[in-house]
Amino acid sequence: MASWNSSTASGAQPPPAAYPPYPGIAYTPVQVRQSFGTPSPYPPAHYSANVPPPPSIPPPAEEPKKKIDWPLSVRNYVQRSFLPANLDASVSRADMEVKLKETISHANDTNVMYTIDWDTMPLPQQLIREERARALYAAAAMVQQQQQQQQQQSQGAAAAAAGSYYSNSENHKANSGNGFVNLKKRKSNDYHEDDGSGAALPWRKNAAPLSDRIQRPDKNERPSKKEKKEKKDKHNSNSNSNSILQPSESGHKSKFQKQLEERKSRFSAQAIASSTDHGSLSARSETPDSSNGEPAGPVVGTSEKLEKSYLRLTSAPNSALVRPERVLRQALDLLKKKWRQHGDYGYICDQFKAMRQDLTVQRIRNDFTVLVYEIHARIALEKGDLGEYNQCQTQLMALYQQGLKGNPIEFKAYRVLYFIHTVNQAALNNAMADLTAAEKKEEPIRHALQVRSALALGNYHRFFQLYLATPNMGAYLMDMFVARERLVALCNICKAYKPDVRLRFITEELGFESDVDAAQFIIDHKAQELLEERDDHIAFLSSKGFQKFDEAREAAFRRIKARREK
Repeated sequence: MASWNSSTASGAQPPPAAYPPYPGIAYTPVQVRQSFGTPSPYPPAHYSANVPPPPSIPPPAEEPKKKIDWPLSVRNYVQRSFLPANLDASVSRADMEVKLKETISHANDTNVMYTIDWDTMPLPQQLIREERARALYAAAAMVQQQQQQQQQQSQGAAAAAAGSYYSNSENHKANSGNGFVNLKKRKSNDYHEDDGSGAALPWRKNAAPLSDRIQRPDKNERPSKKEKKEKKDKHNSNSNSNSILQPSESGHKSKFQKQLEERKSRFSAQAIASSTDHGSLSARSETPDSSNGEPAGPVVGTSEKLEKSYLRLTSAPNSALVRPERVLRQALDLLKKKWRQHGDYGYICDQFKAMRQDLTVQRIRNDFTVLVYEIHARIALEKGDLGEYNQCQTQLMALYQQGLKGNPIEFKAYRVLYFIHTVNQAALNNAMADLTAAEKKEEPIRHALQVRSALALGNYHRFFQLYLATPNMGAYLMDMFVARERLVALCNICKAYKPDVRLRFITEELGFESDVDAAQFIIDHKAQELLEERDDHIAFLSSKGFQKFDEAREAAFRRIKARREK
């Protein structure tokens, strides 16, 4: 007690008492949670409890890959893909390998490996080209749609009176995105019988009397050139036969004379057989002789049928099967109505050929004849039947020369465009020589002559301007040769513009209706690698396309030449 008191009194603090350590812990330390996930099942590292660690879970054993037994056809397909003849410079080997793996894996996953005909399966380079073409086609469509939207927002009203060759605004169709005007093609239904003539309708006029249609030669009339030629040929044949047969009467025949006699007898037999089979028809406009040996006059039809199928004549025409002009006028009205309603060209063409035949055997050559040939020519032109169109055009030129009313300006313009299509320079020169100074000033003919001039000068810019402003139905004829002229223009563009141009430039210069049509034209000629998608447009790599389009141009002109030689 004395010691405690003394230390207290002096103010010194006594040392703390030493307590023995407690073997347990009063709390369990918990680690701060950093996330909302499940807390770790293991205690912290400083936890001193003797808890055994959980057993380690072994990783699952990988299943051994199943060995695929590739069919022989698949192996051949892979080998065929890498043949040098099938390689494409625009498709790399890496792209081909990726496409092969994708194609074969898809066939294996869908269990069609053994059902696909790998011999006809498109090669990977072909599949890649098709995918690229579809992608470019979609991109062109998207770019076109964006341009149209921008154009609609920026423009108010469309510009009027853009075309200089056609006055009717209903026949104009604005070319999307450019300054030209693309005309809507005029249909054969748009034409009326009184177009350009100013006269009354043909069926409202009385038909010419029969006496005016029968051609009886006058006794005092001088013989025609044809009769003179036939008489001269007959005289020459008689003199030749006498000169040949004179030596034979004496019994001295040479080998050459015997051959001449055999040929003469053979051709005489063929002429007799031909006159028996075909009724002695020497030309389409002539009628066969009658049974009593006297020349037959024109047939006067008595049939009342409005519809009649065309059959080629092999004998003298039967008047009971021939329709008179009165019935033919009614038949024409019926055919025009059916053409507007149904548009069956096979039926309409057959009926018009039968109508032309009835006009021919009756020797009816008047304004109604011109009308029939003009309507048939327009329908054939609309359907691209150049054979029937050319027959009608040839007859129309002969009818116009007789002074019959019709539309000679329209069809003479078509004639110029037709010879441009067939690349018949001699016939084209003759057609232009037949034109008078007044006819050359008419709008359709002036347009056709300007088309010829633009092609002769190689001015494709002017040519496609004229193409977009074609009057009447001339666009149907120009459609037949505009593709090859686009190839010619592309060759010039590839030589003049390098390294590339916008696809929009190709659309405007070559008269396409949209960028999609221009891209499709390039893809159709297997030049899709020349199209390259940029950020804001699609580029055409003109510096790399000359050889490809030059080959296509030469092939197009070779086809025209081969068709002419046939």
